[in-house]
Amino acid sequence: MRPRRIALQIAEWVAEVGREATDGAFEVLDLNDWPLPMDDEPGIPAGGRYEHEHTRAWSRKIAAAPAFVFVTPQYNWGYPAPLKNALDHLYAEWAGKPAMIVSYGGHGGERCAEQLQQVCEGLHLAMIATRTGLTLSRQHIEANTGQIDPAAEFAAHLGDLRQAFAELSIGLG
Repeated sequence: MRPRRIALQIAEWVAEVGREATDGAFEVLDLNDWPLPMDDEPGIPAGGRYEHEHTRAWSRKIAAAPAFVFVTPQYNWGYPAPLKNALDHLYAEWAGKPAMIVSYGGHGGERCAEQLQQVCEGLHLAMIATRTGLTLSRQHIEANTGQIDPAAEFAAHLGDLRQAFAELSIGLG
């Protein structure tokens, strides 16, 4: 994970917006806290038999969640490898659960969101229609301080984010 990453600050703000928009409980999972080695399970995830405790713990965490909000930066028009790895570690635990994507970057992360949506659909997540792309200002990107005020930086995107959470709530029934 990048040393000056702003992902956690943005994810916490997105969760706060979600709580306000839905009265739901949102837990932020930082993949930095879930070290999942690349392809270290001998069997395929669809089999659901995990040899390593870190995978079994990840499985329990994901299986217990009723829905997902993926908050991801766009890097070179894609999403980060740790997110792909976290998704690929499991299979059945994702299926049928509603999910939404919030991407961010200099252009809002639309290409990243498209790729992530395809993978999520392959895992049989119930993706909502609205994807929120948060555009970082050129000034913020160039400063690269590791600090951000998401509420100020992304104020123009608040309506789209609330719409996405409304759709997610409908998916939860």
